[in-house]
Amino acid sequence: MSMGESTSAPFHTAADTNRVISSFSVVDYVVFGLLLLLSLIIGLYHACRGWGHHTVGELLLADRKMGCLPVALSLLATFQSAVAILGAPAEIYRFGTQYWFLGCSYFLGLLIPAHIFIPVFYRLHLTSAYEYLELRFNKVVRILGTVTFIFQMVIYMGVALYAPSLALNAVTGFDLWLSVLALGIVCNIYTALGGLKAVIWTDVFQTLVMFLGQLVVIIVGSARVGGLGHVWNVSSQYGLISGIELDPDPFVRHTFWTLAFGGVFMMLSLYGVNQAQVQRYLSSRSEKAAILSCYAVFPCQQVALCMSSLIGLVMFAYYKKYAMSPQQEQAAPDQLVLYFVMDLLKDTPGLPGLFVACLFSGSLSTISSAFNSLATVTMEDLIQPWFPEMTETRAILLSRSLAFAYGLICLGMAYISSHLGSVLQAALSIFGMVGGPLLGLFCLGMFFPCANPLGAIVGLLTGLTMAFWIGIGSIVSRMSSSVASPPVNGSSSFLPSNLTIATMTTLMPSTTLSKPTGLQRFYSLSYLWYSAHNSTTVIVVGLIVSLLTGGMRGRTLNPGTIYPVLPKLLSLLPLSCQKRLRWRSYSKDVPVVPPLFPEKMRNGVLQDSRDKERMAEDGLVHQPCSPTYIVQETSL
Repeated sequence: MSMGESTSAPFHTAADTNRVISSFSVVDYVVFGLLLLLSLIIGLYHACRGWGHHTVGELLLADRKMGCLPVALSLLATFQSAVAILGAPAEIYRFGTQYWFLGCSYFLGLLIPAHIFIPVFYRLHLTSAYEYLELRFNKVVRILGTVTFIFQMVIYMGVALYAPSLALNAVTGFDLWLSVLALGIVCNIYTALGGLKAVIWTDVFQTLVMFLGQLVVIIVGSARVGGLGHVWNVSSQYGLISGIELDPDPFVRHTFWTLAFGGVFMMLSLYGVNQAQVQRYLSSRSEKAAILSCYAVFPCQQVALCMSSLIGLVMFAYYKKYAMSPQQEQAAPDQLVLYFVMDLLKDTPGLPGLFVACLFSGSLSTISSAFNSLATVTMEDLIQPWFPEMTETRAILLSRSLAFAYGLICLGMAYISSHLGSVLQAALSIFGMVGGPLLGLFCLGMFFPCANPLGAIVGLLTGLTMAFWIGIGSIVSRMSSSVASPPVNGSSSFLPSNLTIATMTTLMPSTTLSKPTGLQRFYSLSYLWYSAHNSTTVIVVGLIVSLLTGGMRGRTLNPGTIYPVLPKLLSLLPLSCQKRLRWRSYSKDVPVVPPLFPEKMRNGVLQDSRDKERMAEDGLVHQPCSPTYIVQETSL
């Protein structure tokens, strides 16, 4: 559910490897190797299980039979990337616990997907989230959405693999390309062969490793400085424990409103419409299980956020008791946690390796999700619509080949990242520019029945243009500025609204010598409002263009693609008010399976017995798609 801003020294060259305070022991290498080996074994087990009887549905959606707990842990693992594990504690260490209030956004950020996006996507029986765009608008909008997502993920994949490996190399001397190749190859094998089921179950294992690695740091670190009580006292004494900052200024980087409400839009772009997460919802055995998995993520995320905050506080108390080395004092924010861990655990062989396993568990879960989701959207949105008669055997082979090909692209992007230098920050920013406009596109279709395809296309392109304008403008303005630090609260970072929401908060200084004005002021908008700003742009422009071009007049509208906002709101009113409004509906409130799956439908009837059983389990009723959407009426 965050990478995109430059730091004083955000990424490091090979020369940085001379600053090594601790090297890996044999035991550490063994622990790290076990992570890779067990991840590979879990993936290969699911790949070999039932070999020869796999279907495309099993590879892409785990045959829609996953339970809520593994799906929830997989959702969390995708969110809790390696960059977030390094970034969130450093944010707390540098700026205090204000960032912890981001947890307030988790409630609405998960409640809305659970009760709005999941029911719509699940009842449409989708495989790719972008199939929705064709059902609601047309094929052009679907392709635009798919291409935008592919561009977003390809840009990020290599960086997500390379950046933590580079930071680890700079601090510990751990071989850079050994770690990149080991992670890339292992992840590629189990993702390509095992499909989504292998990805989800390895995510479960990797999530447990992430929690274990962070817990070890908290326990050992707090014991070293005198207990958690002492950690809290020291943090309070030096003003690290933040109060609730109620400043409504959207240009202030972190306030309660920015974190609690701006963060909601970030969470929606991650957990509401991102293919990597939607694919996990759709793999659930029932709609109820999908909703429960979304609910189960909430406490897990809170625990992860609290652990990251505690690591930051323990690190602060530790360095108040023990002096930093010159290397640590000069370290960039993305190195702080690694220096601390290596310093803290250097006398205990195996524990540094456990934390590195924790770190790269985040990388594995993020990258495997990217491989799988990219293979899915490429197969479902760009290939199968043009080759509807493709055999099952050929489709399976092609799906695996696509996942493997994206794995090779990831390794290629990692290599390119090593030569980008400062351009790398722009590449990371590009990733985060896309989440908000895609969220706006889905909301435009789901909540506004009058929105038409032309409005959707113009809205998306305008939202992307606005996002790139702010992002590139902020980067250029900082590069041309003679001041070393970015604008106040410099939120020119675009958090990738999926995968790493905690990252770039660590990469932005909090002060500057002068207050920005004009466009510089506009460029300093808090990064947590970017998703809200860009998605709103898509909706507003899309509605204006739709209304100017006649809305949906003369076009058909599938009722299953619309979320009935007005009836839901009116149902909250007292019965007396509802009777006075005399609300009448001419369209039945039943889930609709669109005629997009000719192999499963004939004359509007599901042919696959498993689909019938699944819908019966959900308590759903199937009926043929209505060719038109009859607008509900109210009369006073």
